Amino acid sequence: MKAKLIGQHLEDIIPLLKARGFELTDGAAELVIAHGGDGALLDAERLYPGIPKLPLRDEETAPLCKEHSYEKQLDEFCAGRSIRTLNPKLYCRFRDREILGLNDIFIHNSNRARAMRYRVWINEELYANEIVGDAVGMSTVHGSTAYYRSITHSIFKTGLGLAFSNSTEVVNHLVLPDDAVVKIRIIRGPGLIIADNNPDFIEIPQDCEVAIRKAEENAVIYGLANFMCQRCRLLRHPRQFKDENPFIFTHKNSR
Repeated sequence: MKAKLIGQHLEDIIPLLKARGFELTDGAAELVIAHGGDGALLDAERLYPGIPKLPLRDEETAPLCKEHSYEKQLDEFCAGRSIRTLNPKLYCRFRDREILGLNDIFIHNSNRARAMRYRVWINEELYANEIVGDAVGMSTVHGSTAYYRSITHSIFKTGLGLAFSNSTEVVNHLVLPDDAVVKIRIIRGPGLIIADNNPDFIEIPQDCEVAIRKAEENAVIYGLANFMCQRCRLLRHPRQFKDENPFIFTHKNSR
């Protein structure tokens, strides 16, 4: 199988890949292997949409539990036992520019010294006539454990999440159906459309509007449950999990 590599410390996995018959290439590929953390997976999907992804945590910065060593994960994939998931993405267009997000798409205030004012419609029905805040955006289920969670202190398992960051009004964060379309009009701006960790953004001038919806395309990802393993996470954040559950045994090398 022809595979592209993206991420850091690639020298740690190249010999393992070659030993299993992977043909590493910079050209056309059947698979993209993202070696690193969540950012590496987001980078891989942004740079190579439409090609299936196999994410592997970088063991140098994120220790792996004994069930998810490089060797075991690669052997599972080569044997056809890695679970394949179709992950929804979000889509937004402004004028002649489009942007896609695997985790989320948010509109942030461009001027950090001033809050943004905006109006929100959900499926063409006015939800909020004016909200004053730092950002508003939508999240997929996959992204609900990222920025969405830091804003709402919650996650969700189905649908799309709508979150409001630091709004002065009392406004509810919502979990909407998959087919929901959220339209946002900038009353005082400009605003910046940002998707995932994409360094490129789109500026929305004042008195302009955009709609955020579920994209037609999905991200194909293998072994996502292994990549998000809670036992592996425990090795990275032993103190956090110990505080949450005193009965969890921490890694012997944790401090």
